[in-house]
Amino acid sequence: MTHFPGRFAGKKAVVTGAAQGIGECVARRLAAEGAEVALVDRAELVHEVAAELVKDGATAYGITADLEQYDGAEQAVTEAHQALGGRIDVLVNNVGGTIWARPYEHYTPEQIRAEVQRSLFPTLWTCHAVLPHLIAQRSGTIVNVSSVATRGVNRVPYAAAKGGVNGITSALALEAAPYGIRVVATAPGGTDAPPRRVARGPAAADEQERVWYQQIVDQTVESSLLKRYGKLEEQAAAICFLASDEASYITGSVLPVAGGDQG
Repeated sequence: MTHFPGRFAGKKAVVTGAAQGIGECVARRLAAEGAEVALVDRAELVHEVAAELVKDGATAYGITADLEQYDGAEQAVTEAHQALGGRIDVLVNNVGGTIWARPYEHYTPEQIRAEVQRSLFPTLWTCHAVLPHLIAQRSGTIVNVSSVATRGVNRVPYAAAKGGVNGITSALALEAAPYGIRVVATAPGGTDAPPRRVARGPAAADEQERVWYQQIVDQTVESSLLKRYGKLEEQAAAICFLASDEASYITGSVLPVAGGDQG
């Protein structure tokens, strides 16, 4: 995947969910393209990723926080703002992900709450925490990571949460534009990634749960015009484009990055 050295020179970026997966790939690309990066995750391994970037010559900071709680989001943004010299130019909200895979009638109320807590509130809280800083400097870009699974099987609570992320994106873009702030989102489709070092949730407990998960995989591939899963680098490329000055006339939009699946 082609990088653009210097594209983020002088920029200060915060990436949440940066310990692995899409978030890690985005943080590595931002650093490679010149940004100073604060990597936020609740997993301690985020510090390992930050240390690797520093070893490679980047300026990077690891921050651990639980972004499902407002206090965690506020603490993370405050710490990142201080570490980055009192400025944040880019915030990538990447925390989220399906915990369970099952038809809606098989979810418990507690599971529904947990899915929404995982995939909506980190974006809601972190946007709220960062906004005063962006308004004060009258600039900044927020890139939210949504999903085309707003139209997908066996993930209704997750779809509801990501639909909320889309709503945050369009509504906040309207409010923030007078301050020179852009708010955009990508909607990834299925994405291949190495095995997670920190699991999102329990593994399939029985054959029925494995069947329900396979239905997600089958529907994801079928919905893609390219009939495949994407790559982490393909997701990071779209996120970094929207975060860059090249996208300066784009706000309020959700870009599907799903091989033609519009979600």
